[in-house]
Amino acid sequence: MFKTVVLLFFSNLFMTFAGYGHLKYMNGRPLLVVILLSWGIALFEYTLQVPANRIGFHYYNLGQLKVIQEIITMTVFAGFVFLVMKQPLKWDYLWAGLCLVGAAYFMFRGGLPPA
Repeated sequence: MFKTVVLLFFSNLFMTFAGYGHLKYMNGRPLLVVILLSWGIALFEYTLQVPANRIGFHYYNLGQLKVIQEIITMTVFAGFVFLVMKQPLKWDYLWAGLCLVGAAYFMFRGGLPPA
């Protein structure tokens, strides 16, 4: 189960850079170059995400796996916004995080499905 979370964390890290990193690091590059580089990063991201989902599906149902993914996505994104893009964190991130806590509660309140 822990392996799923670790793989999803790194998968999200790469996907966040693929989707948003170019705004800081490749602003003056031609769009085609940025797209191709982002696709390359996304391809590597999928080499982490697909195994994470396959492993995780043995422990979680699909809804639980998706909520875990979204929690990791928002956590990675908030860190990216603050640490890489040097933008201030907003209260909206907290509210979104609390909504995800609610989503996790509803998806996991019955416990984990049998393995």
